[in-house]
Amino acid sequence: MIGRKQEINLQFQQIVDGALLVLAFWGAHVLRFSLAGQIPEFDSFRWMLFVIMPFGPILLELQGFYTHPLQKKIWRSFGQMLQAGFWLGLILAGCMIFFRLNVPSRAVLILFALLSTLLLVFREQLTLLFIRARARSENYREPVLLAGTPCDMKALRDTLTPEQLLEMEILGEIDIEKQPVGEMVEMLHKHSISRVIFAGNHSHVNRLQEAIGACEVEGVEAWLVADFIKTSIARPTFDVLGSRAMLVFRTTPEVSWALMLKGMIDRVGAFCILVVTSPVFLAAAIGIKLTSPGPVIFCQQRGGKHGRPFTMYKFRTMGTNAEMLRAELAAQNEMSGPVFKVGNDPRVTPIGRWLRKTSIDELPQLLNVLKGDMSLVGPRPLPLYEVAQFENSAQRRRLSVKPGLTCLWQISGRSNVTSFEDWVKLDLTYIDNWSIWLDLKILFKTVPAVLFGSGAR
Repeated sequence: MIGRKQEINLQFQQIVDGALLVLAFWGAHVLRFSLAGQIPEFDSFRWMLFVIMPFGPILLELQGFYTHPLQKKIWRSFGQMLQAGFWLGLILAGCMIFFRLNVPSRAVLILFALLSTLLLVFREQLTLLFIRARARSENYREPVLLAGTPCDMKALRDTLTPEQLLEMEILGEIDIEKQPVGEMVEMLHKHSISRVIFAGNHSHVNRLQEAIGACEVEGVEAWLVADFIKTSIARPTFDVLGSRAMLVFRTTPEVSWALMLKGMIDRVGAFCILVVTSPVFLAAAIGIKLTSPGPVIFCQQRGGKHGRPFTMYKFRTMGTNAEMLRAELAAQNEMSGPVFKVGNDPRVTPIGRWLRKTSIDELPQLLNVLKGDMSLVGPRPLPLYEVAQFENSAQRRRLSVKPGLTCLWQISGRSNVTSFEDWVKLDLTYIDNWSIWLDLKILFKTVPAVLFGSGAR
C-alpha cells in the first residue's frame, strides 16, 4: 500500500505546488505594481501561467525535489529549485521566440522566482513537520508482518527508506520454512496486522500458497516480493515497495483518489451532520440524564479495521448494569453466531427504546468518524468479545475495511436479518463492490430506513 500511497502523495503535492506557483506569480505582479506602478494588466502575463503551472511541478519532480524529503537538507531543495527554474526559464524563452510572445516586465519574473522559492520551501518544511507529527501518532503507523527466511527478511529491511519506516511498524517476523502458518495467523490476530510481506526466493511454494490463502480469508493484504519477475503483471495487483517489485493479493479496495475522497466525505459529512443535529444531541443528553442514573455517553471497546480496538461512543440506552445482566439473557439471543441481540430487551430504558427506534443513539459515533476510527459507510463495528467468537476466518474479512455507521445490513432490515452469516455476506458484498457511488446510494437509502425505523429496536 505504501507504494500507491507515495504515488498519491506525490500527485497531491504537485497539485498544491502548481497552485502555489500561480499564487506566487500573481503576488509578484501585485508587488511590482505596488512598488513602482506603471505595469500592464495581469492579462498580459496570463500566457505564462499556462507554462508555469503544469511544467513547474514536472520539472521539480525531474530534479528529485519530491524524492526522499526526510533525507534532504534544505540547501539541496534550493539547488533542485534552481535547476528546475533554469529549465522553466528556457521553456518560457522558447515560447517567446517561437510564438512571438512578450514579457511586459522582467521584474515580475524576478519577484516570482523569489516568492515561489519561499512558498515551495515553506510548503516542503510544513509537509515534513506534518509527516513527523503523524508518525508519532500511535494509530498512524501500519502494523506489518514479515514472512520468509531470516536472511531474506533482513535484506528486505535494509532496502526500506526512512519515509517507509515512518509509515509502517514491523511487529513480527515469521520464518516460513520452519514456523507453521497457524503461528502467522495468531500474530495477525494478536497485533491487528493489516499486511504481510513475503520476502525471499519463494522456493517453498506449497507453504507460501497456504500462507497467502490464510491472508485471503482473513482479509489481510499479502505482499509478495516479485523482483524475480522481469515482466509487468496486470493481475494480481502490481506495486513497488522501495526498490522491490511486489505482487499484491488484495481483497479490499486499494488506495486511490476515490478512497481519499471517501475519507473527505466522511469528515465533512460527519461535521455537517453534527452541526445540524446539535439540538437533537442536546435534547437526547438532557432526556437521558433526567430519566435514568448514569453517564449520558456509553463507551465500549469495538473491533475496528483489522480488529484493532477503538472506543466507540453511543448515547446510553440501557441501565448501568446491562453488561452484568447479559449472561442471564443469553438464552433469548435471536441472532445466530457470535452477535447478541434480544427483542424487547428488558435492559433498555424507556427513553433508550425511543432513541434506538429513531437511531438517535448512534449520533455520538459521528465523533468516531471525525477521529478517523469509523466511516459513514462500512460494516458495523462489533464488541471485542463478539469479534473473538468469530467461528471461521472468513468472517474476519469484514474487519478488513474501516467500520461505519451504516451499510447494506442497515438498509436491509437490520434486526430483521437474524443470521450472522447473512449479515457477513452483506458486508462482504459491500467490500467486494465498493465505490463512491455505492456509498452514496447506501447513505441515500439509510435516510428512510432511519425515519421509518426499519428493523430498529
